[in-house]
Amino acid sequence: MAPTPTTITITGAGGQIGYALLFRIAAGDMLGPDRTVRLRLLEIPQGVRSAEGAALELQDCAFPLLRSVDVTDDPGRGFDGADVALLVGARPRTAGMERADLLAANAGIFGPQGEAIAAHAADGIQVVTIGNPANTNALIAQASAAGIPPERFTALMRLDHNRAVGHLAEALDAGADGIRDVTIWGNHSATQFPDVSHATADGTPVMALLAERLGPDGAAQWLDDEFVPRVAKRGAEIIEVRGSSSVASAANATIDHVRDLVLGRPAEAGWTSAALVSQGEYGVPEGLVCSYPVTSDGTGYRVVEGLELDGRARARIDASVAELVAERDAVRALGIL
Repeated sequence: MAPTPTTITITGAGGQIGYALLFRIAAGDMLGPDRTVRLRLLEIPQGVRSAEGAALELQDCAFPLLRSVDVTDDPGRGFDGADVALLVGARPRTAGMERADLLAANAGIFGPQGEAIAAHAADGIQVVTIGNPANTNALIAQASAAGIPPERFTALMRLDHNRAVGHLAEALDAGADGIRDVTIWGNHSATQFPDVSHATADGTPVMALLAERLGPDGAAQWLDDEFVPRVAKRGAEIIEVRGSSSVASAANATIDHVRDLVLGRPAEAGWTSAALVSQGEYGVPEGLVCSYPVTSDGTGYRVVEGLELDGRARARIDASVAELVAERDAVRALGIL
């Protein structure tokens, strides 16, 4: 008997990131070449026609792994039996909008979605939040999904991780596949801390390679003045150059995140970065959705514990965590959590 297809729900499926995701998922890039899938495209009413157009194109591709495509604006139907939920759709920040307004608007999206997931999704549901502010949107969804273990909720930091790896590869004239154990700590925002203190490139510590090229002081200056801010603000740089936000790279990072989460990450690849519901690791308050170094055996992400952090790293992590605390408190003040 053929295995039951995996049901994948994508919110905001009619948008650009959703569009970039759909065809790669249907082609097997996310869950492998031997797993069939059902796609549920969940949209707001204004986005349904766009999602329906994408569904027509998916049919026209005749993907061997794709068993069905359903389009709906009903969260109950959209999450019914879902094994993986990709929460892409979010309220973007517009000119003049205060952060509290943004959080309130997104709470109106992710709270009901969390409730619908709890009521309708499959028992083993894995929920990945991509729509920004991703960490706090994941917190809202998780808090609203009564009965679902917190570890089933993650937020996308793989885009920041991939950006850091790509920037290092360029700086060191190395292949991206040879760089391992980079970490993104904290929030998916400009306060995040891309950390290379444990990273290696083809087996050699990155810090030693940078010191060899730039000198010890030059390496530290490059990290503080070039590497960290450029990775943290890469999204803004892309908007300035491209005229719109990251699409293909965000979809690619989502594919990477879910593949490692569900299928496992090879030990030789080292760790990656993902935002998880904190259990207090590295002094982060419990319950925050914070980015950590993580590994996966295919049953979910696990935090890599016991890493030494110097004063510079600790200060940067604390600043990003403080932002997450402020966002959580702002949501609480709205009576949402």
